[in-house]
Amino acid sequence: MTFLALDSQRSLFMLQKSQVTFEMTLIMNQANWVMKEMDAYQAEAEELNGGQTVDLDNDPYYLSLQQEEEYLTVRQASLEEQITLLDNSISSMKTMAQNNIKTSCGLNLIGS
Repeated sequence: MTFLALDSQRSLFMLQKSQVTFEMTLIMNQANWVMKEMDAYQAEAEELNGGQTVDLDNDPYYLSLQQEEEYLTVRQASLEEQITLLDNSISSMKTMAQNNIKTSCGLNLIGS
């Protein structure tokens, strides 16, 4: 019966992985929006400057977008790491459950 507990734990890990994957999708979408906003803001600034390249290193809005993009990149890497750990746990639980079933069946055959 241990394999049922192991399988339940594996299902829980799979559910957690789905949640983290969904969160990562949201983060990726937000990061894409921030990058597009940065590009659009720079293009608008250059247009207002007669097509000349504009240095936005001191622009507060542009700096806040850069910081947001950096945060989202770090968060995405963290979520990717969590997904890898959950994948490893899922695989481990699956192997443990299969081994437990094999052992249980082997003991049943010996006991017969």
